[in-house]
Amino acid sequence: MRIIGIIPARYASSRFPGKPLVDIGGKSMIQRVYEQVKSCSSLAEVVVATDDVRIEEHVRSFAGNVIMTSPTHQSGTDRCAEVINKVTGFDVAINIQGDEPFVNPLQIDLLCSLFTDQTTEIGTLVRRIEDSKDLFNENTPKVVFDKNNRALYFSRQTIPFFRGIEKENWFDQPRSFYKHIGIYGYRTKTLKEITQLPISDLEKTEALEQLRWLENGYHIRIAETTHDTIAVDHPEDLEAIKNRFFR
Repeated sequence: MRIIGIIPARYASSRFPGKPLVDIGGKSMIQRVYEQVKSCSSLAEVVVATDDVRIEEHVRSFAGNVIMTSPTHQSGTDRCAEVINKVTGFDVAINIQGDEPFVNPLQIDLLCSLFTDQTTEIGTLVRRIEDSKDLFNENTPKVVFDKNNRALYFSRQTIPFFRGIEKENWFDQPRSFYKHIGIYGYRTKTLKEITQLPISDLEKTEALEQLRWLENGYHIRIAETTHDTIAVDHPEDLEAIKNRFFR
């Protein structure tokens, strides 16, 4: 089984333009992501997928692999699908967020391991929620899954909802809560299929693209990680990165 790691990287982010090229401790964010991903033993190849010549030239400057993709893609999943249509010989594609400069390679290995099961179409990671900051944050997608570790539903609201119990007591209940870690793996055949699907009602309602896949009958296999991620969504997030890794 040959697996490719793909790092989508856009320049024109509405919240943080030029984010992939921002300096973090002497290296750009995209270089840090690339080097973390390259150290993952499960991947046969790693490539940055971008729509901007500035990012392309920068990735080439540190001898990274890069493929130019269309500027019209609506998601990183669509950008990954274009890469898969341009390269051959891979069974699985891993979509790694380009704004997590210290993504743990063990998370990628864990995700890749889901595809040793030939029935796995799509895979992703979850982490147990341990504080109310994540539990009640609408910017933190949550997930519930069945006894076979297949996702049942993703939501920006807290799921499951404990009826008749005050929210401050929800952590005392026997069932755990899980946040979604936004890294995906897909069989390349499945990736090509799901990017041809029209946007679904649930996807529009929650603004979560994975609901389109569930709504169309695809299964998403879940693996639990103990590693958290730190994403750079806004310029102020750089301070948290510097305080954690460069003090």
